Amino acid sequence: MSWITEIDESDAAGALAEMYEMLRAQRGKVSNILKVHSLRPAAMQHHLDLYMGLMFGAGGLSRRQRELIAVAVSQANRCAYCVTHHVEALARYERDADTLAALKESVVDATLTDPDRALVEYATRLTEAPHAVTRDEIDRLRVAGLADDDILLANLITAYFNFVNRIALGLGVEFTDDEAHGYRV
Repeated sequence: MSWITEIDESDAAGALAEMYEMLRAQRGKVSNILKVHSLRPAAMQHHLDLYMGLMFGAGGLSRRQRELIAVAVSQANRCAYCVTHHVEALARYERDADTLAALKESVVDATLTDPDRALVEYATRLTEAPHAVTRDEIDRLRVAGLADDDILLANLITAYFNFVNRIALGLGVEFTDDEAHGYRV
């Protein structure tokens, strides 16, 4: 549900119907952030490919760290849709209830390891003031133990979530508790 026309799952045909079926089979349901692409199924596929590659592909960042970046960017952008969805995903990797509760409120204020803190600070800075990012932020990531390929991945995930936040915010993508919870992936 958004501010633009969307093709409902029951009305989908062709490539869109196949995409919806694949998503239901893989994830259990189709998220509203993907349904908003229903007028352009190829864009939905490209979006999904990018998401899967960045969030589940090879790299030294853990799934938890990738979700931390997603939440940090989404909080900085005040994107309730993405914060809600990615705190839900983060709960699969963060088992400490107090830490998870703190992360729901503010990734910046949560108690984190040095590498996680460096990632969150970098993602937040790149989101809020991309023009002001300097080599110093990259050096802080290296000092925290991150290799350049993981720094690149952190940058790409940050850029991706800025992209997705703007889709959600710019098109009024809505969510309910039921829509935000219970995905298999």
